Amino acid sequence: MPTAKIHDDHEQRFVSLRNPALPVVIAAALILSAAMGVRQTFGLFLGPLSFDRGMPVTLIAFAIALHNLVWGIAQPFAGAAADRYGCARVVAFGGAAFAAGLGLAAVAPSGAMLVVGMGLLVGIGISCTSFGVALTAVGRVASPAQRSMAMGIASAGGSLGQVLVVPLAQSVRAGAGVGASLYVLAALMLLAAPLGLLLDKRGAAGTPQAQPPAAPLRAVLALACRHRGYRLLTLGFFTCGFQLAFIGTHLPGYLTLCHLPASLGATALALIGLFNMAGSWACGWLGGRFRQQYVLGWLYLARGLAIAVFLLLPKSAASVMVFAAVMGLTWLGTVPLTSGLVAKVFGTRHLGTLFGVCFLSHQVGSFLGAWLGGFMFDLTGSYSAVWAATALAGLVAALLHFPIDDTAAGTPAPQPAPRGAAPRSA
Repeated sequence: MPTAKIHDDHEQRFVSLRNPALPVVIAAALILSAAMGVRQTFGLFLGPLSFDRGMPVTLIAFAIALHNLVWGIAQPFAGAAADRYGCARVVAFGGAAFAAGLGLAAVAPSGAMLVVGMGLLVGIGISCTSFGVALTAVGRVASPAQRSMAMGIASAGGSLGQVLVVPLAQSVRAGAGVGASLYVLAALMLLAAPLGLLLDKRGAAGTPQAQPPAAPLRAVLALACRHRGYRLLTLGFFTCGFQLAFIGTHLPGYLTLCHLPASLGATALALIGLFNMAGSWACGWLGGRFRQQYVLGWLYLARGLAIAVFLLLPKSAASVMVFAAVMGLTWLGTVPLTSGLVAKVFGTRHLGTLFGVCFLSHQVGSFLGAWLGGFMFDLTGSYSAVWAATALAGLVAALLHFPIDDTAAGTPAPQPAPRGAAPRSA
């Protein structure tokens, strides 16, 4: 049977209502919609918080940057907890922590409280409600042939939050202030938390999908660290975080410097989310047909080129809209491709942990992108140097991804069970 026909059959089976993966994909998409949609609003609060509460832009940018770093540090632990205890508890805890951080930021009279709320608590919360947990659940219930597409669909559905939540936050902020807007976002996270129960849905016939005997986590981590492809993938993911955090945090402020309407920033962020729905689905589709590292390489090249062209061209409402659309097509498509590549090489048994370690690099990049933008603006009054760095980083990331070897790694030997102990299900 031709390859294209095989893939078409897999797609038809995937969208069937009887597919046990479908409820998990829908729940993952809704959780990601809430978490990523709320996170994407933070750039809207940079100027108002500075103006209303007399805080320097650098401090607010640091709080936003810190949540990215905390998210990255906490992600391997959140992934490991989901691997061991299931997703429901992890998502519930994360939703509560996320909401608490937003509530604290809403009333923060000082920079220290803002950093604890928007930096520490939000970072912990989003680590439990985003890709490392939600896509791991999708990866486990989807078959290997459907996995890339299923992750792409979940990521695409997650972009719906950016389309809907950013305008909502902008509207509430304009009408009732920053505090009320943050409270609304906190309520949204609490509403999304119970959806974690659906992420623990088992595979066909009510049983988990077949898994090899569990190898010790320490041995799996050691194997991943020795794997050249995993190291390259981890280094390249740094670029994604750097680019996205800088643009998501500082694009609204940059557009006001270009004498464009303040509302255009919110419109651009929402447009990125709208086009990301198509981009994430397309990347998942492409990842099921072509080698995922090649798709990633071309994606990073396209993103870097789009940033360079936007930086050089005159700024207008039309050029901003075109830039937002192109960025949306390349925005989060890296995530299903990266997590799918990790699953292809190492399997799904420790996917939450291994993707979490890889994602830490992404979030170190996010921290630097968000913080460095504010630092360079306060220092020079311009974002130009950081814009240039984001464009150049796309080329570097592409060069890192093209040589990745996606051959399945050898599985470490499983730990022998103690004599007389009951066998543990994978």
